[in-house]
Amino acid sequence: MPRIEFEIKLGYEDVLFRPKRSTLASRSDVTLEREIRFRNSGLKYRGVPVMASNMDTTGTFGMAQAFSSHKMFVCIHKHYSVQQWVEFAANNPQSMEHVAVSSGSSSKDLEKLKDIISQVPVNFICLDVANGYSEHFVEFVKKVRESYPDKTIMAGNVVTGEMVEELILAGADLVKVGIGPGSVCTTRKKTGVGYPQLSAVLECADAAHGLGGHIVADGGCTCPGDVAKAFGAGADFVMLGGMFAGHDEGDGEIIEKDGQKFIKFYGMSSATAMEKHSGGVAKYRTSEGKTVLIPYKGSIETTIQDILGGVRSCCTYVGAVKLKELPKRTTFVRTTKQLNEIYGQKSINKTD
Repeated sequence: MPRIEFEIKLGYEDVLFRPKRSTLASRSDVTLEREIRFRNSGLKYRGVPVMASNMDTTGTFGMAQAFSSHKMFVCIHKHYSVQQWVEFAANNPQSMEHVAVSSGSSSKDLEKLKDIISQVPVNFICLDVANGYSEHFVEFVKKVRESYPDKTIMAGNVVTGEMVEELILAGADLVKVGIGPGSVCTTRKKTGVGYPQLSAVLECADAAHGLGGHIVADGGCTCPGDVAKAFGAGADFVMLGGMFAGHDEGDGEIIEKDGQKFIKFYGMSSATAMEKHSGGVAKYRTSEGKTVLIPYKGSIETTIQDILGGVRSCCTYVGAVKLKELPKRTTFVRTTKQLNEIYGQKSINKTD
């Protein structure tokens, strides 16, 4: 029997932080690094918990090189060859503690994952499927955990607490949270399935932390304030795709149009991605992503500074000395309007 849940669920666009008295004198006093010990692998990680998504124009080795100097994390996309992984690891040992090797849930994916892990010193595995609710995926997580008891496993995507708990009990250390909020994802449009991202993060973080697990808020951020809101809602890591797209380090295709440079950016379930990696869209499915041209942004460094600077500033407004303290200092207020858009997108600075 169909039913309706009448409790309102919220996205990042529906709330703002309520400011609170603070003892911080400067944004530079805020510590963004976190130390996290993972439930199932027992491994400890120390770094800034902002991640680049495992899309093939953001989850690149070039991104990993740039991110490692900031102790930020990159989930490397699954389309690099084993040899490319070996060469990267040999030439960039300092980056290896801040990257994950990604895999789907097919037997072919598993074989490639085993080949990479047997030759490359990587501690994180990202098991990534669009629908983390299938029994097949839960069994796949169990199988990978049995094979690699000492690796930190990230698995998803889901949006509800009970499925977060099931994946953690199956062996995941981190659960990716988000169905359909991404800038080039059309799952909600094509399937009608999804969950507003802020509420998903709040509910899934509560479920994960009750078991000693952790979550990654994956998708839905459009600006540094949204990243701060994800952390305030209880996310342990925040994964970004669109905000990191369009840069040199992403290896995207640069296209010149009317004297301006653009980079092609697309969802990994888009027709563009499936034609590139799978020979086209299979007859039993539809594309669930779109392809866009975004302005070429140059180096990733300016964007990193903008995001981290925004999160630091948020912490000073609510009195969080450390990023870990942000959820404890967070009170969200409902809002019907966030920004004064009188000048629209007319700023002359790229990061405004």
